[in-house]
Amino acid sequence: MPLLEEIHMKRESKSYIDSLYVILTAADLFSGPKYMLSGLSGMAFKFAVHEQLLHLSVTAYGQWGDEHGPAIANLGLYTEWDGGRTRHPTFSYYQQEAIKAVKQSIDQGVGVIYWLPEFGVIQGYDDEDSIFYVQDGWSEERKIVLYDNFGLNFTPFWYWQTFRDKVILDFEYQVLESLRLAIQDWVTPHKTLPNTDIGSGKLAYTFLIQALQQGEYDEGGAVYILDSYMYSREEIACYLREVQGTFSELKIASSQYDELLLVIAGINRCITNIAGNRQVDRMRISELCTLLQEAQSLEDQAISQFQAISSRFPDLKRSTIPRWGSHSPR
Repeated sequence: MPLLEEIHMKRESKSYIDSLYVILTAADLFSGPKYMLSGLSGMAFKFAVHEQLLHLSVTAYGQWGDEHGPAIANLGLYTEWDGGRTRHPTFSYYQQEAIKAVKQSIDQGVGVIYWLPEFGVIQGYDDEDSIFYVQDGWSEERKIVLYDNFGLNFTPFWYWQTFRDKVILDFEYQVLESLRLAIQDWVTPHKTLPNTDIGSGKLAYTFLIQALQQGEYDEGGAVYILDSYMYSREEIACYLREVQGTFSELKIASSQYDELLLVIAGINRCITNIAGNRQVDRMRISELCTLLQEAQSLEDQAISQFQAISSRFPDLKRSTIPRWGSHSPR
């Protein structure tokens, strides 16, 4: 019964980063604080909000393969993953191949990211009982997933991902790419097209403020989004303090995110506890929206500093069209 005892997932950041961090540190594929992983990967900057402030907002930051791919590439990691919708007729075949790949990764001492939902970590398996052991980060208790139920959950999606090895990238390049990922997220209004009920980046602020002002929103989802938002902005601020010496403009951006933290500290005043349930105090919605508008302005200014940095260096990854990629019509 292979079991990676050194894996102890703890929910703090986005569930993907929490899962990734515990897997990589346990496998000696990353060293450093979690905020550096979140910053370098660009994941800290992802901000998505459903128009009704549903819980799913926090993980609905785009098509996972498209979003996680650049994040992992900027860490220099080799990865294997798969995912999709369980309704597809070929799901059972992919499921069986995934089970083999997950067990192989565990045998090699590397945990596996798994969509529960949200993202958790597969840390072991037992062939005799045909089960995987999974952590969700909310408690020390292991969850059990039957081989036959791999990928099945109350959402229509399944996903797994593991890691094999890494290469060392130039640190300045990593920082620059993380800023470009942040810019891309900020200026892309919808990451889940053709659906437009989820706003990304700058538009996410608008969706959040509008839903609060209109009063038609999910109470639990609103608090969950705000908690995740505040934690991720703290991650960004810590990350920029660490890397601000890389580019001169980052000192300005770092100070702007520090100022943003001072502003959003007031969000906690706008959350109340009623019968053990945390929810937005509707008497303070106007105050909360004002804080979010100030934060949006500060973040927009910081992103402008990122854009100034990016414009000074060629971006071959985004400006070069490969022969096997898309071409301009002629």
